[in-house]
Amino acid sequence: MMKVVLPTDFSENAFHAISYAAQLLENTTTVFYLMHAYSPPVYRIDYALGSPGQMGLPDDFRYAAEAQLDKTRERIKAQFDNPKHQFVTHAAFNTLEDEIRGFSMKEQVDLIIMGTQGATGAREILFGSNTVHVLNRTQIPVLAIPADYKYITPGEILFPTDLEIDFDQVDVSFLLKMAKLWHSKIHIMHVASPEGLMEGQENNRAHLEGLLVEHNHTFHDLPDQELTTAINAIQEKVTAEMLVMVKNKHTFLERLFIEPVIKNIGLHSLIPFLVLPYNLKS
Repeated sequence: MMKVVLPTDFSENAFHAISYAAQLLENTTTVFYLMHAYSPPVYRIDYALGSPGQMGLPDDFRYAAEAQLDKTRERIKAQFDNPKHQFVTHAAFNTLEDEIRGFSMKEQVDLIIMGTQGATGAREILFGSNTVHVLNRTQIPVLAIPADYKYITPGEILFPTDLEIDFDQVDVSFLLKMAKLWHSKIHIMHVASPEGLMEGQENNRAHLEGLLVEHNHTFHDLPDQELTTAINAIQEKVTAEMLVMVKNKHTFLERLFIEPVIKNIGLHSLIPFLVLPYNLKS
């Protein structure tokens, strides 16, 4: 059984991600936690001291959130009536990233699926602030779903890597479990430098090949170029339905979220983006 957190701000973009999750895990027994974190728009002393409910006072924000969560649960169940799926609502007075972090550890959550704020252009990808904050704070895989992306089973998964990662420190088993569930082929993409692979990269590649030996996969070694250009190039040959990257300080992924280069990310199609945390097992 899987446990999946589905954050929602009750927007259509958030519900789109919830719908994607229901289809993605159609054949998996899953508990989905519909989560909304709230805070009052104006300062109130009872919220400064804690949620009013903890003080025996009416908590109008919680009541409103719980009512909206109930509506969301009924809507998704009406659209996807799956006996394998259970939807549990959870409202909390907290920031979204802190609530997800604490809740996920307590409930031993496997995955977070959430929407992004879409794109500003056909060749640009832009993550909303909530998505970025959750990615930066959590040590659980996060799957970000672009707005308006129509569900397609991820039969082809693109996994760019610089091979500078100790794959014992990445939850690769989660990716392999999901790939097996979806009967996916994993395309490992590496942009080679003119000097070739260093010894550590050679070792990491050999280790990754060992982890993938029983799974459908292909390695793609591309000539030296910008990573975004390489992703565009491989996308012309491999129609991937999911992009997977590892979040660690030595990779392009961190620069993606902290530098203006985000505006120059070029993908021919915006596809779901699975982010695997680093040092998950440390």
